[in-house]
Amino acid sequence: QVQLVESGGGLVQPGGSLRLSCAASVTVFGLYVMGWYRQAPGKQRELVATITSGGSTKYGDSVKGRFTISRDNTKNTVYLQMNSLNPQDTAVYYCNADPTKRYLADLWGQGTQVTVSS
Repeated sequence: QVQLVESGGGLVQPGGSLRLSCAASVTVFGLYVMGWYRQAPGKQRELVATITSGGSTKYGDSVKGRFTISRDNTKNTVYLQMNSLNPQDTAVYYCNADPTKRYLADLWGQGTQVTVSS
């Protein structure tokens, strides 16, 4: 049994920063591509960023140049550093674990709220 637990969300002013963390309870962390997705009220869930076990990253167009994803394979943890936040970044942010072995389940955390407002 595995579990993803997000933390670090909260209220921040426009132009500010937040750092999200996702702790994964999983047997072999390196088998998963880790990612962050977000969903705003009334909108579809969208890709924020992904990172492979080797450190290769991809970003959604809306966050390129502002957000940075990273992972610590010794701690089974993935991070999302969010800078230059604007109100359009307001959403629930979800951690995702996408297995490279297809017989393993795609995993999702419960989400953490990020609100950008003055």
